[in-house]
Amino acid sequence: MRARRSAGDGARVDAPVTRVALFATCFNDAMWPGTPIATVTLLERLGVEVDFPAAQTCCGQMFTNTGYADEAIPRVRSFVEVFGGYDAVVAPSGSCTGSVREQYADLARRSGDAGLSRAVAEVAPKVYELSEYLVDVLGVTDVGASFPHRVTYHPTCHSLRMLHVGDRPLRLLREVRGIDLVELPAATECCGFGGTFAMKNADVSVAMGSDKVRHIRDTGAEIVVAGDNSCLAHIGGLLGRQRAGVRTMHLAEVLASTAEASA
Repeated sequence: MRARRSAGDGARVDAPVTRVALFATCFNDAMWPGTPIATVTLLERLGVEVDFPAAQTCCGQMFTNTGYADEAIPRVRSFVEVFGGYDAVVAPSGSCTGSVREQYADLARRSGDAGLSRAVAEVAPKVYELSEYLVDVLGVTDVGASFPHRVTYHPTCHSLRMLHVGDRPLRLLREVRGIDLVELPAATECCGFGGTFAMKNADVSVAMGSDKVRHIRDTGAEIVVAGDNSCLAHIGGLLGRQRAGVRTMHLAEVLASTAEASA
């Protein structure tokens, strides 16, 4: 069965009717709830019915990235139990999506539980970062958004190097009405956050972040956009300390914006 979906006054999308779940991620839920809300707003505008399984929790990346693989295994079990019945799982985070798709298989093997390995093999390929789902699954780049601001885009490391999202976010941003999208110099350089790296190597992290912020300021952008709020928190903290007057904003929030909502 297929449904005809409209992206506001943008491109129309002919996409399969599927059971789609939102994986909000724990840091978005705790600190940036506007991002998962914007994700649902955007997907529903495109005609996608989205479930929010209330039992979802952390993906376990904080454990794996600091060497506590065994402690992450219960999070893997929880994830496949919560999201196992869905055709697609959409997350507004390249970092957490990368953890599920790239780390879960090894963690399941480490557990010695063949059933867990089978469940991961079934669920993990269905987990998509937001721009992947929009472009690759729905086949849309014009989502009917309007955002009349000067914007630059920072590609986060996990989305760039682990998920290989490529130019999907930029293709989506270029179709936003009224946007003045300016190229970020040295865009592919890490911002220096790196999860627990920023805590263990604070001086190096701040130096890397300062380089990133200098490039952002050089663009003259009002807003820097990215697909991971964790990286934006690091960048935003440095921008704020410099009183740069540049805001940070998640990709989902830009794509969810419309002329009607801002009027």
